[in-house]
Order: sequence, then C-alpha cells, then structure tokens
Amino acid sequence: LVSPCPPQAMAAALVELLGPKLASHDGQVETSTLEGKTIGLYFSAHWCPPCRGFTPQLAQWYQKDLKGKGLEVVFLSSDRDEESFKGYFGEMPWLALPFEDRARKEKLSKKFQVKGIPTLVLLKSNGDLITLDGRSAVSGDPTGTNFPWAPVEFSLGESFLGKEGSVPAASVADKVKLLYFSAHWCPPCRAFTPQLAAAYDAWKAKGLNVEVIFVSGDRDKGSFEEYYGEMPWIALPFEDSRRQKWNQHFEVSGIPTVVILDADNSVINRNGRGAIAADFEGQNFPWRE
Repeated sequence: LVSPCPPQAMAAALVELLGPKLASHDGQVETSTLEGKTIGLYFSAHWCPPCRGFTPQLAQWYQKDLKGKGLEVVFLSSDRDEESFKGYFGEMPWLALPFEDRARKEKLSKKFQVKGIPTLVLLKSNGDLITLDGRSAVSGDPTGTNFPWAPVEFSLGESFLGKEGSVPAASVADKVKLLYFSAHWCPPCRAFTPQLAAAYDAWKAKGLNVEVIFVSGDRDKGSFEEYYGEMPWIALPFEDSRRQKWNQHFEVSGIPTVVILDADNSVINRNGRGAIAADFEGQNFPWRE
C-alpha cells in the first residue's frame, strides 16, 4: 500500500508551488492554510471581457456551495498594473498570489500550459494536477456534485451515430481511434476536415485498422448535421453527454484537435492533428508520439 502524503509534505509542496504567503482581503495569510483543500488556480485579468463575465459566476458558485465542499481559489493576475489588480481582486471572495510575485506567476502559467484566460487549473491539496480545464468542470457542475472533479476512466460508451444509423461501439473497439474535436463555425476545422476525409478514404483503401469519431463543438443541431454530412466516419450524437465528458477528459483547449487512441483506449498522441497533417498517407500509422 502507498502511504498517504503527510500533512507537512503537503504544506511544503504548496509553499514551493505558491510561495510562503498569499494575499487575502485582511492581509497576507500562510500558504499552509490551504492544506487539505482542493485548490483552483484562477488565471484572469480585469482587462479581459470573458474573465469579467466568468468571475462573478465563479464567485457565486464558490460562496454558495464550493467553498463549503473544500475548494479554495487562488487568483493569479494578468493585470497590467497593481492598481488594476487591487480593483479586480476586490471583487473576489478568495485568495491571490501577491501581484509583485510576477516571476512565480509566469512560472505557473508555463507549468500549467495557460494559453488564454480565464483559465482555472484544479489541484489536489498536495499540488498534484486534477485538471487543466477546471473552468469547464466547474461550469458543468457549479454545485459541486462531482467535487473535486477527478477525471473518470475513459469509456467509449455503447454506440455511435453512423451514416446509416446506430453503430455499436464494439465494432470499433479493436481499432486505432482518432477522436476529432471540431465544429462548423471554426475556419481551421473546415479547412482540415476535407483533408482528413480524403486521407481517411485512402487509409481505408489501404486496410489500416483505424476509425475517426467526430466530437462536435457545434452550437446547434442543424449546424452539427450539416457539418457531419461532409464527413465519412462515425460521430457522437449532438445531444450525447460524452461530448462534454470527452472534452474535459482529454482537456481539449482548442479546435481542431485530434486525440489518437490505441486499441486499448490508451492515448497514443494528443497532437494527432499535427502528426496526421505531416503524414496524410499514413506511412507512420498509428502516429505514436
């Protein structure tokens, strides 16, 4: 049996990650006070309109349910000056990394691959990662029913949508699977889809043991159906809950994205789009990283 991480080790890991003290509305507090909590690192800034839209929602969820369940949020500011930071932090009911610790903020942004804001990264109390896409996890469950939103084991499910009706998941279980996260409203997706479709037909003609599964990011069923009409493979139905679950599980942060799974559903390549775009002929199939 693996021994649990002792409290002293947890506190030391958090101090190493966030520094010895954090800012609160009553002065600085010891970072060690986060011991035993699930931590949300909230990368945000007042100048960012989506941030200003998400912050009051997160604050409401935090105060109503999530704080009581053991979530503590730490604001990591991308504001351009300390006055902006102070004004924006004044709207928040949680803690913050001191604004002057710019080096640590930049280090954490790189560590957790923050490409845009708002971003909410969820950590265990020992600093281990739960998910890089805490924003989707919390937005999809604002009362914390599934707190602390630990990733569930991936499952293909029972069936998919095919061109002639339902396709049993068992029929693709032993194949290499390309999960294609895409949407009709996305110009890079519309450019990549016909290239992928032509390659898919060629792979099938060569006898490669591969299947593509479309995971739609479309905003309405009509757009989904129009876009899927251009595709020769199977898809998750538009109303299927697996769409959100798979986005969260594979922490998809932009589209088009192709995640490649082996026959046992282990991840071969999270950047399948790049690998395939460099090898549409399939000479490097199954495109392992």
